[in-house]
Amino acid sequence: MMSDLHSSGSHIVDGSWRALGKLLIYCSGCKKDGLFNRVHVPGHFVYRTRFSRTSGKSFLLSQCRTDVLYISDPCEHLDQGEEGDIGFFRGIFKSFATSKVRKLLISRGAPLHPKEVCPYCKAKLWNMQAANMIPSSASCRLGAYDDCIEYYVCLNGHVLGICTLLPLSDTDEASEE
Repeated sequence: MMSDLHSSGSHIVDGSWRALGKLLIYCSGCKKDGLFNRVHVPGHFVYRTRFSRTSGKSFLLSQCRTDVLYISDPCEHLDQGEEGDIGFFRGIFKSFATSKVRKLLISRGAPLHPKEVCPYCKAKLWNMQAANMIPSSASCRLGAYDDCIEYYVCLNGHVLGICTLLPLSDTDEASEE
């Protein structure tokens, strides 16, 4: 992933290498009245992270599938009261400044969040839900409910999101249904 992000001819990653380093190892969590406005989950370092370019395709509308997005598996936070099991995910676009996603966000007049900023680089955030740019394939990839996924992309191409995870079953009955 690092070699691919570096291969675009630039010697720096959008938003700086320091921001990318933080994105790779830190789950931002959320505040009760903050970006995701759900529950309070403090940010923390993650034990293990896996980012996937293939998973990233599931987060792109069909007209943007030539863009490269690396997305993490969700960091699971179980038993969050009424919210159930939630997952936070992170990601980064390769060459976001020239991406189709960025062009589409601008052409659609997607709103920037009025006060919250990217926890990794402090840039303003586009709301992908308000831009109607969350494909149903994203919830399938995350193992989440269709209508319970929300994410933002910052001006530097960092992705941060939250989803309500589907319950996992430990019986064979669920696979038969």
